[in-house]
Amino acid sequence: MPLNRRFVVLGITVLLTACGGKSNSSGTTSATTYSVGGSVSGLSETLVLQNNGGDNLSISQNGLFAFTTTLAPGAAYSVSILTQPTDQTCTITNASGTLQSSVSSVLVACASTTAVTDQWMWRSGTDSVDGAGMYGTEGSAAALNTPGARRQPSAWTDLSGNLWLFGGYGTGSAVGSAGMLNDLWEYSPTSQLWTWQGGSQASGAAASYGTLDMAAANNNPGAREGAASWSDAAGNLWLFGGDSVAAGGAQQFNDLWEYQPSSSQWTWIGGSSSAGNAGNYGTLGVAAAGNLPPARTNATSWMDGSGVFWLFGGAQLKADGSLAAVLDDLWSFSPSTGMWTWVSGSSAPNAVGVYGTEGTSAAGNLPGSRLGASAWVDAHGNFWLFGGEGVTQSGVSQQYNDLWEYSPGSDQWTWVNGSTAADNSGVYGTQGAGAAGVAPGARVASVTWQDSAGDLWLFGGYGYDQGGIVSELNDLWEYNLSTGLWTWVAGSSLGRASGSYGAEDTSTSSTMPGARQQAVGWRDASGTFWLFGGYGFDAYGAQQDLNDLWSYTPTP
Repeated sequence: MPLNRRFVVLGITVLLTACGGKSNSSGTTSATTYSVGGSVSGLSETLVLQNNGGDNLSISQNGLFAFTTTLAPGAAYSVSILTQPTDQTCTITNASGTLQSSVSSVLVACASTTAVTDQWMWRSGTDSVDGAGMYGTEGSAAALNTPGARRQPSAWTDLSGNLWLFGGYGTGSAVGSAGMLNDLWEYSPTSQLWTWQGGSQASGAAASYGTLDMAAANNNPGAREGAASWSDAAGNLWLFGGDSVAAGGAQQFNDLWEYQPSSSQWTWIGGSSSAGNAGNYGTLGVAAAGNLPPARTNATSWMDGSGVFWLFGGAQLKADGSLAAVLDDLWSFSPSTGMWTWVSGSSAPNAVGVYGTEGTSAAGNLPGSRLGASAWVDAHGNFWLFGGEGVTQSGVSQQYNDLWEYSPGSDQWTWVNGSTAADNSGVYGTQGAGAAGVAPGARVASVTWQDSAGDLWLFGGYGYDQGGIVSELNDLWEYNLSTGLWTWVAGSSLGRASGSYGAEDTSTSSTMPGARQQAVGWRDASGTFWLFGGYGFDAYGAQQDLNDLWSYTPTP
């Protein structure tokens, strides 16, 4: 069964009004005064704020606040923390200034000082499907800002450890308006706030390419899902390809974009501004200015230690969104030269994998054609690839659970473990105990991370559970590089599990995201894993697009 696209089944800023003039007993009018306030996020106990060293305000819940005492126009304000909450540390943004009007921009973010490990925590978004986006003001963080529900967005992490999200298929600012999106979001794990950074609040936005290699404020990639993404050594964000919808149906791209957070501008770097471009393979192993991967969606991407981008596989769709071709070509792109290199794999679609001997690298080894595979980069700069979806020569869709390692130094693939056959059920074993023979079932569109020890982590996707039933999954797995063993860490061994949300910003042993596919994930600077959205199950058993944000901190 192919990916579940829509084609194929598979703080709000509140302006606190000034305290206007009113008549006193003598009949004169008192002066206008202004209030000072803002919003609190992440709070789980009681916090005491203070303004100008004397006006105290006790707060015990997240959301909007305002000091009781108002101030005259032109007066200075300075908000500080008098008492921190138990087991939490709060920080303040926009703490001081001069009043020209009422202020609602003081942001207080609280975080636990006691690390809770090996438990999921629901951080923001809704616990039900199809939540609309809350955009707020472009470029301004606010407590109630959140992206709308979506599947297959693109994601990056910048140099500050902030999380970035682009597009996908889902809901913009209006409920019931699902479609392709091109909105850009930033999330700060420190402040725990979302910021809408650009793009449209509505679905179906067209691309604005501008001039090749020239950044401009009006440049913007068109609405799309399934694009590949990277972040470079300078913290800039890169986007390649993906699919969208036009009057004639589904269409794919091979345009390459760069976004600079410092300037908040996109640059069209290369590729075609038209859909369906055939690309140009050039000569195998030789970089050239004219080389270009063919248009595709759901490719797998990563960046190596030298700053080179890598792209593997992906799919081309028919007009109705069904699979037309699945690829197994491997490409590299050097930002310094601006050139693509066709590294390995076939220029023809639907290639069969060449496994060789398990655990032994060889020049002829190659994963078969697939889309939606999972990837990591280990501490040695080698690339790891798990699962994905392919098609047989007769066009039948199938999922895999094979694990591969690729060494850029030797330019060779190694089949590490998993089956050479397709559509395998998961073998879960005992939760928390790695063992030979234990392995995730075949699947596509999972979320992956790498922990501080270099081990690989895998969550959910669309595939086969312990009983051989194919559906969305919410199982969490760890692969230990030193032992070569998989461990089922958490989640259900059966598909279609509903989410167990609990209270926002509160972690318990039973808290768990619902089964889903086509979500995205990040790892922040502190080693915490983050999970956002996807297509799956909410707290009430409903199945559709999600906009919930979760965190998970593995034991170091």
